[in-house]
Amino acid sequence: MIVKMPITLPPELEQFIESQIAQGKYTSVDEVFLAGIKLLEERERLYQGRFEELRHEVMVGICEAEQGELLDAEVVITGLQEKLRQRRVQSDQ
Repeated sequence: MIVKMPITLPPELEQFIESQIAQGKYTSVDEVFLAGIKLLEERERLYQGRFEELRHEVMVGICEAEQGELLDAEVVITGLQEKLRQRRVQSDQ
């Protein structure tokens, strides 16, 4: 089923859409909108998946903490700082 929705765009977005069509990247305004909506849909799907992963990781951490399986914060922070330092050194090479 096709649904028509009247929308109002700011001039800069209208110009962007027109430029995409003029450059031959898309053949119509509808095609530009469909591409944008598909990207939004994909982003939301990825974010939801990552959110669920993070929720699971938090629950694992809570269970471990309740069982007394805690890490020393200073040791963790020092380790993270060292990893960051190593990555910076690698990116400078």
